[in-house]
Amino acid sequence: MSPPSNVDVAIIGAGAAGLGAADALKDSGLSVIVLEARDRVGGRAHTIQAAPDVLFDVGCGWLHSADENTFVAIAERLGFEINRDLPPWRDRAYSKAFPPEDRSQFLRALSEFYDRAEMAAEQARSAGRDEPASLQLEAGNRWNPMIDAVSTYVNGAELDRVSLLDMDAYEDTEINWRVRRGYGALVAAYAADCPLVLNCAVTLIDHSARRLRIETSKGTLTAGKAIVTVPTNLIADGIIRFHPALPAKLDAARGLPLGLADKVTLALAEPEALPKEANLRGATMRTEMGAYHVRPFGQPCIDGFFGGRFARQLEDAGDGALAAAAIDEIVSFLGNDFRRKLKPLAESRWAHDPWARGSYSHALPGHAGDRAVLAAPVDGRLFFAGEATSPNFFSTAHGARDSGERAAREVLASIGPE
Repeated sequence: MSPPSNVDVAIIGAGAAGLGAADALKDSGLSVIVLEARDRVGGRAHTIQAAPDVLFDVGCGWLHSADENTFVAIAERLGFEINRDLPPWRDRAYSKAFPPEDRSQFLRALSEFYDRAEMAAEQARSAGRDEPASLQLEAGNRWNPMIDAVSTYVNGAELDRVSLLDMDAYEDTEINWRVRRGYGALVAAYAADCPLVLNCAVTLIDHSARRLRIETSKGTLTAGKAIVTVPTNLIADGIIRFHPALPAKLDAARGLPLGLADKVTLALAEPEALPKEANLRGATMRTEMGAYHVRPFGQPCIDGFFGGRFARQLEDAGDGALAAAAIDEIVSFLGNDFRRKLKPLAESRWAHDPWARGSYSHALPGHAGDRAVLAAPVDGRLFFAGEATSPNFFSTAHGARDSGERAAREVLASIGPE
């Protein structure tokens, strides 16, 4: 399918943000098209059948802040079962690799770090400054490397690359649910009636004339307005360009790079030997570590999580490196006999994905204000959405979706007499 020659509103990207914008405009009377470079919708939300008995969310998997997450109502409307069980992050530890006393000490050190960070952020905000979140690590604390590892899962980057003010701005109600059929499957179902052109990469948005001229891999179209929802790395790397140039947007995108959080799922033979919904990790005292979810939904698998520089090293090592690292670490926890019980099924490599180039955004130190800069409309014709533009729910699918809805409202508010 080729794009139409002209539309009222072109939406660039069919991830959660683009779909949220399209949904908000569906009854507006405007002609709308969503242009997606991939051969599927969802962006960084993607569910696959990794094995006949294993569903795997390659990207986002948790309905974070579920009591405020707009995808909860969407899931209920579309008939998707929501699992409200507590996540396995804190209280469902398995194995002797992380003894209870050590685990308690680590959780206390992690909590104290966040308390210090909250106080420091308040002081920094009052003083009009920002700093790396790593400055709030307690000097000499033996748990610092593992606190940094948590940051790689949460922020996609180590704390030395994370803005203290931005980290503090993130809202987390600590209510986390799951979609039994997969978060990616939910996002795909949300797109069911979306006006869409797949395999259509946008390369240039020319806003030099009254109507926008949009160049794509499937030809050129014109539009009255456009909502840009692509990941920040695509803007920063010039994969999508603007004419005339938009230096403020480019600088903001560079200040909000996509960090890296990757996932792997391993088939587990003899799964009944391990508990369902358990958490597995060791007191490794290093940042280069994985965290593991044993038998999610009771499935015969173990899901692994890697982040930050370590995840990038594993990606750069090639296909299968994440799975190999996960198996080695799990075997170190559970014994050599487990090596024969684990088999790689699937893994993400988001940094090497050409249409993502990372997992989700974090603000570099000194760049907490760039989210508002990136979100600001240009000339009442160019609008911007995506998780990186969310002031408080960045790095989440619902933050992305809500930002698309916000951009759609801005489009409608900008329409006046011709």
